[in-house]
Amino acid sequence: MTRVTIRIDFDDGRHLGHGKVRLLEMVEAHGSISSAARAMDMSYRRAWLLADEVNRMFTTPVLETQLGGKGGGHARLTDFGRMLVDQYRAIERESKDAFAERLAALEARLKTGV
Repeated sequence: MTRVTIRIDFDDGRHLGHGKVRLLEMVEAHGSISSAARAMDMSYRRAWLLADEVNRMFTTPVLETQLGGKGGGHARLTDFGRMLVDQYRAIERESKDAFAERLAALEARLKTGV
């Protein structure tokens, strides 16, 4: 299935794209950065660095985390984090709708069996 993925490049060089948003979704679904990393077949360090990058990108935190202890740590999206994911996914959907005819024209020209 053809899809449109969006990368938002902010003026100062920071960016937000499909991978970071997917990581946020997985953190929300799994309740921790380490569980999200495992689900995405990503190292914990890489996931933590990406989550921290997104969390520091905005004036409002995207993730709330609690360090591990006896029961282990956990993480969840803040209200702003959920809004960020929702806005990003809406931008993707609207882009796909806006470019549906152009995408269909490109799909029609794809080689089969490659």
